[in-house]
Amino acid sequence: MIGKGGYAEVYKGRLWNGKSVAIKRLTRGTPDEMTADFLSELGIMAHVKHPNTAKLIGYGVEGGMHLVLHLSSRGSLASSLYGTVFRCLSWEVRYKVAIGTAQGLVYLHRGCQRRIIHRDIKAANILLTEEFEPQICDFGLAKWLPEKWTHHTVSKFEGTFGYLAPEFLMHGIVDEKTDVFAFGVLLLELVTGRRALDYKEQSLVLWAKPLLKKNDIRELVDPALGNDYDAKQANLMLLAAALCIQQSAIRRPQMPQVEQVLRGKVSCLKCPKRCRVPFFTKAFREELLKAEELEFQRGN
Repeated sequence: MIGKGGYAEVYKGRLWNGKSVAIKRLTRGTPDEMTADFLSELGIMAHVKHPNTAKLIGYGVEGGMHLVLHLSSRGSLASSLYGTVFRCLSWEVRYKVAIGTAQGLVYLHRGCQRRIIHRDIKAANILLTEEFEPQICDFGLAKWLPEKWTHHTVSKFEGTFGYLAPEFLMHGIVDEKTDVFAFGVLLLELVTGRRALDYKEQSLVLWAKPLLKKNDIRELVDPALGNDYDAKQANLMLLAAALCIQQSAIRRPQMPQVEQVLRGKVSCLKCPKRCRVPFFTKAFREELLKAEELEFQRGN
């Protein structure tokens, strides 16, 4: 066994040709519930094809419901960030994971036949390839969102504390902004090296928000990195995170905008006068200009 969640176990296996694979076996629910969950996840994964999403190889139903997936050699982002054997991920890798995961979510929200809401974006559900390319996995809670629907309303409480959007906690509303909020938490994890919920059940979002308001970059960046990080990229990631974790879903950007911010295209934040840009955006933009000026001075 290489992984275990609330609804499934994941094993390392080997195909007849010697190829190593990950085998996900559903473990929770009545037979009818497991069948419905299995068919839902299988149906979604069969339509998902992107470099930043997990690869479905096949499935099996003998002795249980099994999904056969490509095995990511470096395991999950969570194991790399918080594993028992301390390995400080380089800044280059962290930024690469942020960009790649954003690309994967843009694809799910905009690039599929129908919109897919993942509903469980977290460090444990981001796999890393040998080249540290991130792949979004575990579509067990994912839902199709038909074109004319603005959102789903779900009554069953599912997901992971620390990543759940306020509107889901209060009203059960699920849409693209649900994933945007969770991605914002993931960005904070990448920058700070802290868990979404620490061992004292303290929320990373609640800890980070006052520091984001003060634009306290040094206090936010993982101390394990020392000064070995790109100041401009750190500002971009924190700006994107701050936008994503806003209380109001309406004020959060869509994932294509988030990806543009991460790439430094902050002009995408321009909006009509009726749309309030968060007060911290100006501070982050000023910090970005300072970082660019410092890089220019170093280059000369």
